[in-house]
Amino acid sequence: MEAHRSPPEVVLTLLVLLVFVSCFARAQNNPLRNNTERSALFDLRSSLGLRAKDWPRRGEPCWNWTGVACQNGRVVGISVSGLQRTRAGSVNPQFAVASLANLSLLATFNSSGFALPGSIPDWLGQSLSALQVLDLRSASVRGPIPQSLGSLGSLHSLYLSGNSLTGAIPSQLGQLSALSVLNLSQNSLTGPIPQTFSTLSNLISLDLSSNYLSGPVPPGLANLTKLQFLNLSSNILTASIPNQLGQLFQLVELDLSSNNLMGTVPVDLGGLRSLQKMLLGNNGLQGSLSDKLFSNLTRLQFLVLSDNKIEGDIPGVLWSMHGLRFLDVSGNNFTGVLANLSWNVNSTNTMFNLSNNLFYGALPTSLGKFSLIDFSGNYFQGKVPNDIETNASLNRNCLQSVMDQRSSEDCRLFYAERNLSFDNFGAPSPAESSTKSNKRWIFILAGLFGGLGFIVLLVLVLLLLLRRCDKRIASQREIANVGPAPEGRSPLPAKVSINSSGVGELFTYEQILHYTDGFSEINLIKHGHSGDLFRGILESGAPVVVKRVDLRALKKESYMMELDVLNKVSHMRLVPLLGHCLEHDSEKLLVYKYMPNGDLSNSLYRVTNLEDDNLQSLDWITRLKIAIGAAEGLSYLHHECSPPLVHRDVQASSILLDDKFEVRLGSLSEVHAQEGDSHQNVITKLLRKPQTSEQGSSGTYNLH
Repeated sequence: MEAHRSPPEVVLTLLVLLVFVSCFARAQNNPLRNNTERSALFDLRSSLGLRAKDWPRRGEPCWNWTGVACQNGRVVGISVSGLQRTRAGSVNPQFAVASLANLSLLATFNSSGFALPGSIPDWLGQSLSALQVLDLRSASVRGPIPQSLGSLGSLHSLYLSGNSLTGAIPSQLGQLSALSVLNLSQNSLTGPIPQTFSTLSNLISLDLSSNYLSGPVPPGLANLTKLQFLNLSSNILTASIPNQLGQLFQLVELDLSSNNLMGTVPVDLGGLRSLQKMLLGNNGLQGSLSDKLFSNLTRLQFLVLSDNKIEGDIPGVLWSMHGLRFLDVSGNNFTGVLANLSWNVNSTNTMFNLSNNLFYGALPTSLGKFSLIDFSGNYFQGKVPNDIETNASLNRNCLQSVMDQRSSEDCRLFYAERNLSFDNFGAPSPAESSTKSNKRWIFILAGLFGGLGFIVLLVLVLLLLLRRCDKRIASQREIANVGPAPEGRSPLPAKVSINSSGVGELFTYEQILHYTDGFSEINLIKHGHSGDLFRGILESGAPVVVKRVDLRALKKESYMMELDVLNKVSHMRLVPLLGHCLEHDSEKLLVYKYMPNGDLSNSLYRVTNLEDDNLQSLDWITRLKIAIGAAEGLSYLHHECSPPLVHRDVQASSILLDDKFEVRLGSLSEVHAQEGDSHQNVITKLLRKPQTSEQGSSGTYNLH
């Protein structure tokens, strides 16, 4: 039998293991050993004009330089996203990164949000053979995309969105066999989509939206069997939608909106069984929709077919899709009688926009339980169901006892063309109307001869004043929408936007869990009355703030108001919303851009650091700049939005500051529209005390 080890032997064994683990950990984070790479980093520090606070002169780059990642004493990653230049470095910023060519093992370069004015140099694709992630989003880059980028054989993520890139997309990008994410959106690129993209077999996300790309959608994109996100919206693409796209069985989001696409919606798209979001609005699509198109799309949540020329009935299978949350078929030629909509057990979160079509007949029952409906601009007749409240827009129909309806002649003619009867709004016959009119005159004459002339005169004056007020209110209601309303279409209610699906990028719940480490306490910034705020890091390395909204503890109207404001208004003085997640009924997630300088309450009390290149406390020029920025944001809400928006929670913690101390207003969940037809309601909203967030640490976000 083996003897037990003595205590000294156990202690010695533990010491050996401790030394081994310590040496191994140290090896993973060794100081920079390569003098060439050290010189390259200091050259990059000088050419970009980075502050000593972020890249200190005497600090070890692998340990003390923000955004520098090393492995075994070699530089493998650089991120200048969120960093600031010194005052001298901000005078004439350029795309001055030539020293990167000496970092032979560099795998990641992230400059998103950090201005690098100039063109992408050709050497970048020739010298950085180990590069895996290149992120130049919103970096002020201009000029063409160099063909040499097609030589980066290890590249799996390429982000060039939000710049001023011009020219055609190089076909050489089709050689990037390892590429999984390609984002070239929001540029000025022209020409066709390269046919070589059909060979990018590992591509998961392709975003070419908001450019000037022309020609057809390449059928070869059907070869991208791993593709989950395809966004080609806001271009000038022509021809029809390829049937082959129906072979993308992993596709979750398809956005072809705002192009010049023609033809019918292919039945083959019914093969997209993983699809959650189909956006085909604002094209020239025609024909009718087949039931087969939607019979297998059981995961579909968002369907937008607005502003096309589609006709016929809406497929009945759509009304039985329990996962459908947003349906917009406005501005088409759909017709027919709507089915009973009481099937949807989760209808409280569902929004329908069927406006400006040719629907007729009675309104469906159980409309009151839907989140928002817009049936305006059709030919519905009869009485309005009792359960409908303010969540419905029903103007320009043929309904009884509802303001702003079509003329009786227009409705009668429409129904006559279809050999249908029309009940004439339930109005009395001409004979009955004439009898009542005669009685009215008799009473008026009797009143005059009875000595009540003076009272009648006062009543007439009051009626005249009321009528003048009604005209003014009607005029305000016609423009009562944030931003211009499309021609020929009625604006939606000012409280809630029906187009909430278009707010930023659609994230999955699993993605946001990964970004925030499962909403860990370490990443918790603060508790707000409308949601908790968490720090997060996107796959590209860009920092974000995730707002977690619990609808069980928050009124849905507050969440919808915030989403409505972010959707309808766009201004440089409002906090940027990057995306959202609507997968869970009781929990909604909003992803905001990270503001490096926190809020004003923190920046006002910063202490000057003499070792840095720049003052950390706010000088009076910067304070004036912040004051002007806050005033510009409030002026936009008050004077440039229609109806005017009232912030109601302006305080230092709701004024956020980006890397250049530019103001971004937060706390948008407290914003309310000033309604022109209710002075008492306006005063109530102005004087109502907004809810404030729980006390958090200084400098944290107040997005509410």
